[in-house]
Amino acid sequence: QVQLVESGGGLAQAGDSLRLSCAASGLTFSMYTMGWFRQAPGKARELVARISRAGSAGFYADSVKGRFTISRDNARNTVYLQMNSLKPEDTAVYYCAANLRYPSDPGEYDYWGQGTQVTVSS
Repeated sequence: QVQLVESGGGLAQAGDSLRLSCAASGLTFSMYTMGWFRQAPGKARELVARISRAGSAGFYADSVKGRFTISRDNARNTVYLQMNSLKPEDTAVYYCAANLRYPSDPGEYDYWGQGTQVTVSS
């Protein structure tokens, strides 16, 4: 069975940093594009960042570019999202997802984690 399990969310103040982790099992991790998505109250789910299978290509939403960094460790079947200079508008549930290609549409992703809450206060 394929499982993606996020961790590392919690409470933070504006300007703080958090590091999210997503541990994958039940799949050949190195064959999958990994993405981080978030969904805030009253808003649609949006792509935050994605990383290619070998980690050589990445994408960031304009709202997080320069503040967030996505990385992966294929030996540990884990993808990370380092979030620096957090803002209140970063508050959302964050999800990791996997796909065999390199899509930006969340509907194209095959597997999803359960999500981890990130709350940023001012």
